[in-house]
Amino acid sequence: MRQPQIQPRDPLGWTVLLALGFAALCWIRLSIPSAPYFDEIHYLPAARALLEETQWLNREHPLVGKEFIGAGIALFGDNPLGWRFFSLIAGATALFSLCRAVWFTNQSRFASLTAGILIATNFLLFVHSRIAMLDIYMVCFFSVALWQLAGAMRQPETGRLRLAIAGVALGLAMGAKWNAVPLAMLPGLGFLVMRAMAGRRRLLLSRRGIPVPGMTLLEAALWLGAVPLLTYWLTFLPTFFLATDPAQLGGFVALHQKIYALQGSVVKPHPYQSIWPQWVLNLRAIWYLYEQADGAQRGILLIGNPLTMLLGLPAMLWCGWVGLFRKRWDALAVFVFYAASLGFWIIATKPIQFYYHYFLPSCFLMAGLALALDELWRHGKRWLPLAVVIGSLAMFAWFYPIISAAPLAGPDSYNQWMWLKGWR
Repeated sequence: MRQPQIQPRDPLGWTVLLALGFAALCWIRLSIPSAPYFDEIHYLPAARALLEETQWLNREHPLVGKEFIGAGIALFGDNPLGWRFFSLIAGATALFSLCRAVWFTNQSRFASLTAGILIATNFLLFVHSRIAMLDIYMVCFFSVALWQLAGAMRQPETGRLRLAIAGVALGLAMGAKWNAVPLAMLPGLGFLVMRAMAGRRRLLLSRRGIPVPGMTLLEAALWLGAVPLLTYWLTFLPTFFLATDPAQLGGFVALHQKIYALQGSVVKPHPYQSIWPQWVLNLRAIWYLYEQADGAQRGILLIGNPLTMLLGLPAMLWCGWVGLFRKRWDALAVFVFYAASLGFWIIATKPIQFYYHYFLPSCFLMAGLALALDELWRHGKRWLPLAVVIGSLAMFAWFYPIISAAPLAGPDSYNQWMWLKGWR
């Protein structure tokens, strides 16, 4: 008789500990600086106005992120903890969700936990988990959607509930920032392509075949098409009750035309603007903070981990190669999401772009690096994966003072981290 197949152990407990440890690290100096900094100066007034039901400020972006900032203010007061609390929760949730997505996709403990460590130490998630900006909510909800989608494919008996949750999460991701809109279409398109590849005669009504046996294509269209759009629409409900210039039921299309126009209205050059090749090569940083604050010189630099952001590039090429020519569907999925999330900015007409637009693509980049390292691990070449993980942790520790608003020795302290001219 054949030996029973060894079932991999679910690293759920370790994933919870990783997310909690990340949240604890983000909690340190969460309230420093005690004054709004960087784009908080835009989003905090908008959140306060929504909370007071007076007006809709910052109309170039939808509402979800500002609604969560407002919820934090309502719970904890109009103070740094209230501003940033839900950013921390969103960051830890995004980390947990991405680990679970890799686990359900790959069924490798090493790949799942390595992806979590790499994402946690790639700087972008950490910095955005400690500031009241919109990007962390977009990444959080899209990560939740990926987790549920992967879980539905791995455990089809839970498919209906998981796809329903994924649909709501996709709607909330779009409602946080429009960056998620092109990616939100991929799950539904992927379901259509995979079901068609399964060769079912009744394409719309068949319950057989991948990606979620037992579910028809029509039902999937409900969860991955109608539910995200309805959820997105519902996020605008507060605007119908504002005292000044409330939204109108018949003006939803015109409202979005205005949002689109506002998105392209910022054309004045900015000292921190950059373009996608600079993001990919980690050449251009953004100083979110560098000044005297709360009794000390402090800094918060947004840049990618210098080690893993570059190692991720050949790993992503490997994902594309093995995905296309060796039918490694997990690697292909990571490659497609990375290409789509970066490709959107390559063709986008938005005139002024910034490094934080690489936030979501960087998460897929780290997932691709984790899959490549897992391949080496499976083949017994374990020194290199361990060296990369340790190196990523070491880089994070070295840059920690300049990404966490730690007290610095003086105004020139930043020089020890300025390895490239574009980081200044």
